Amino acid sequence: MQRLARVQERALRSWLYQRPADAETTVTPGLERVAAEVEEEHGVPIEVVCVGDAPIDDGISAMLRAAREAMVNASKYAGTDTISVFGEVDETEVLVFVRDRGAGFDLDDIPEDRMGVRGSIVGRMERHGGTARIRTEPGEGTEVQLRMPRIPDM
Repeated sequence: MQRLARVQERALRSWLYQRPADAETTVTPGLERVAAEVEEEHGVPIEVVCVGDAPIDDGISAMLRAAREAMVNASKYAGTDTISVFGEVDETEVLVFVRDRGAGFDLDDIPEDRMGVRGSIVGRMERHGGTARIRTEPGEGTEVQLRMPRIPDM
């Protein structure tokens, strides 16, 4: 029931406050949409706060996909009741933090054939000119920091 209520609350807020195209064209509603999809798919509540907004370009689109992968990983493996996502958009860059207070892990223990963190987060960000930092250790939760420079408006 809580999950259904959260899905309906997000849908109502989206209907009341956003134009339908916003989730595809600007950062804040795009990040909220990604979080809502992961929450609905995996059942772990995701709280999103985003300050500022900007158009989505190729780099930021890749960043949203990397943030989605970080949210999915936290939902599947952290063993936590909630995930926090914080976004900040300024004139020069977009930052996204995905945090959980769950199990954490040792980055060195990830098998080479597992590409979620390496390929879908770190590699994706690097291929598009951004960076990803992962802070974690067993028992201490995980924080994924994504940083993408903005392309100046023409």
